[in-house]
Amino acid sequence: MPKRTRDPFICPRCGTRVEPSKTWQLVSPFPDSKGRITITVMGSFVCPECGHKWRGVVSKLKVGGEEVELETGSGRKAKLGAEKKEEKREGVIFEIDIDEDEE
Repeated sequence: MPKRTRDPFICPRCGTRVEPSKTWQLVSPFPDSKGRITITVMGSFVCPECGHKWRGVVSKLKVGGEEVELETGSGRKAKLGAEKKEEKREGVIFEIDIDEDEE
């Protein structure tokens, strides 16, 4: 079952769409299993309608390794960066028979 995340831009009390009044970044000290560092952008929100204050994750950015992954606070994910294509190397192949060298 997918994890349900609520949109951090929607006020939990009245449902008004709000932009963050302040944002800051948190950088994880350890990389994930793919060697990427996670940068989390947090936001402080104040609803202009009801005055409710809350904090939430605005976005997450995983940087390093082969690609960059961006996750928004509403749960949408996007992978950025080109896919690595295997290059076929051309050249001469030398075969050596070890038994012939010992003679």
